[in-house]
Amino acid sequence: MAGRPLREAPRDLSEIAKQEESLILPHFTADDALKIGLSIRNRLRALSTLAAVVSISLANSSNLLFHAVSRPGIQPDNDIWVSRKRKTVSRWGVSTWFMHNKFKGDEEAFSRKYMLGGEAGTYAIHGGGVPVRVRGVEGIVGVVVVSGLKQDQDHMIVIEALGEFLEQCSKEEAER
Repeated sequence: MAGRPLREAPRDLSEIAKQEESLILPHFTADDALKIGLSIRNRLRALSTLAAVVSISLANSSNLLFHAVSRPGIQPDNDIWVSRKRKTVSRWGVSTWFMHNKFKGDEEAFSRKYMLGGEAGTYAIHGGGVPVRVRGVEGIVGVVVVSGLKQDQDHMIVIEALGEFLEQCSKEEAER
């Protein structure tokens, strides 16, 4: 891997929750999704020679706001992972990394806990799906998903991009 390395993803549930709660955005528009998506795509290209998918959608309608690949070589399976991660974030309102660590990666325990039965395969508890929250808005407004790297890296690249976007918003607000 080249480029600035990602920070290590926390595994403690309270740390993951704190990380997610610190990323409440002042706004989230289609233009914001484009900025965040391009930032993630560019970071993926600098970080790895592996191909990955970046997908950003609205939470309530699942309308797609951004979808791109970092490099050639994406398999149809990547979009299936994106869909499964998005569905998990939309239902539980937390990152897939949080759910992964909550169940210690045990998909059968996850399925039993929520009585998913035959529907279990439509959800994923692998890192890379992260909720988008906006200050003053109840619940999640969007879902950012990365699929293609190791799951902790999929998670952290989204977390870091949302953090950078939030910092940029704060600077713009201060300049006004």
